[in-house]
Parts: sequence; C-alpha cells; structure tokens
Amino acid sequence: MSAQQSRSGSFEPAFAGDRRRSLPARAQPGSPKSAAGPVGRALWYIEKHLAADLSLNEVADCAGVSCLHLLRAFNAVAGYPMRQYVRARRLTEAACRLAADSDDILSVAMDSGYGSQTAFTRAFLQQFGMTPEAIRDQGLPVRRLVGPLKVNNSAAQIGAPRFEEGGRRLVAGLAERYGDQDGSTVIAGQWRRFAAYFGGIAGQVGNVAYGTNYYTGDDGNLEYLCGVEVADFSSVPRNFGLLCIPAQHWAVFFHREHVSTIHRTWAAIWNQWLPDSGHEAVDAPFFERYGESFDPGTGLGGAELWVPVTQRSPAAM
Repeated sequence: MSAQQSRSGSFEPAFAGDRRRSLPARAQPGSPKSAAGPVGRALWYIEKHLAADLSLNEVADCAGVSCLHLLRAFNAVAGYPMRQYVRARRLTEAACRLAADSDDILSVAMDSGYGSQTAFTRAFLQQFGMTPEAIRDQGLPVRRLVGPLKVNNSAAQIGAPRFEEGGRRLVAGLAERYGDQDGSTVIAGQWRRFAAYFGGIAGQVGNVAYGTNYYTGDDGNLEYLCGVEVADFSSVPRNFGLLCIPAQHWAVFFHREHVSTIHRTWAAIWNQWLPDSGHEAVDAPFFERYGESFDPGTGLGGAELWVPVTQRSPAAM
C-alpha cells in the first residue's frame, strides 16, 4: 500500500480592541535580507503584495526555497497554513477599511480578491462571526483580527542531525486534520485518546509511538496521526487512520526539552537548519518518534524528529 489513507500549533497574532478602535500601525517587516529565514522572507513578500494576486511559486521564490519546503516551514513557525494567514490578513485589512467608513462594501470585496459581495460576506462570517455591514455599523470585532506576523528570532538551538536510510513503515492510529483549529490543542487531545489503545493494537511493532505529519491536499493543511508501527493493516481498529511511510533518506534530530516545546524544534529545522544544510525536503511524511525513554506522564524523556531529505543538486545551490 503506497498511498496515504485517512479515515478521519497555533499561533494567531490577533490585535483585539474596543469597537471602532483601529488596529495599531502596521508593523513594517524588514527587507528580505534581514528577515528571519525563508518564513521571514515570505512574510515580507506577502505584506508587500497583500493587495495583489499572490502565487505560491512567487512567495517561495522570494523565500529562496521550494514550495513544499515553504508550506512546511510556515506551518511549523506560524502554527497554521500560509493560505489561511493570507486570507486572514486580507480580511483584517478589509475590516479596518469598513470600520473607517471609507469605501462601499462591494469595492472593498473586489479589492480583497472576492468576486462577489456574497462570497465576501461568507468569508467575514467565518473569520469574524460578523457581516461586513455589522462591522461598518458597530466597528471592529473584538477577536480574530490578524496583524502582520513576525518571526521569533529566539528559535530553539538544535544540534547536528544523524542521517539514516529507513525502510518502509506502516503506521496506524488516530488522525486529525487541523488548519483553522488550534493544532496544539487538537494534538494533545489525540494523544490522550490514543493512550487507551497503545500496547493493545493487533500487529503492533515495538513499544514506540509515532506522531506523523502529512499533507492530504493543496490547501496547506496538515494531518497529524498519532499511532504505532504495525505489521499490516488487516486487524487495526476501524476508526484508525492508516499511513504508509515510504523508504527514505532521513535527517534525525533529537528534541531534549519538554514535549510542549517540540514545535520550536520543528520551526528551527525548517526555518534555520534545512535552508543552509545542502539538503532539500522530500515530499513525504515527517514524524516524531517517541521511544521507551519518553514518559507520557511527565512529557519528558525526549523524542526524535525524522525529516525526509535528499542532497540538493549543485544547480539549486
């Protein structure tokens, strides 16, 4: 079985204030050269071209990495997909214009990339729980206004990885898709539910748990599967997600801190180590491996972070 199958952190920079209060002056990201890694360069480009049509290829070109790398790095640093961030930023700017009574709703909708006022209203309700008319009459909402994201330069310090050739793995467990949701909350809940299954799954291989990240579509949203390696999928519970991780060349890092800070190590890998490593990401799942030294009761004991990579071609360097 070679296809991924599913039976199926966040970071939201919000400026909340009183109604009719405008957002603070927009933070001005630095130039691409001074921005923090590929995500910082991507954020700079997005802010410079927020009102224009944006393509993933253009943003990735400015960031200096592949589209695949950028999507994963952005998710690791921001905690949610880049597409969701761009959408929220445009809607926030539109809400500020409407609260200032400067333009009619249809004009603001068209400037924000929406082809109709109906679609614009639907997006406003999803983002703010208010219609454009309500924001014009009542002022800015008190939540979910998203200002420019800045990359935290104090990312985790990671050691050099070891490299391994790994064979195919079959992983089964509980899968959740997260995008608009708070990924950290979703994942913590998954592990609590999965604890009841661990050790009693038919065909379980070893006493090791896997937290596996993978993409299932082109919207930038990740699925996270917490599970175990199994010999085959024939006898696993029907509510489990199933994932085949193909054989890969792996860069393996060790996260020593409490498990609640593991997102900082992922961010450092994607936004700092990989761009300068001479390697590039492979389009395959990447995962956390929790061995017998890990204590789920305390969150301590460390975990390995496995990233599928290949040597970057000289032409790409």
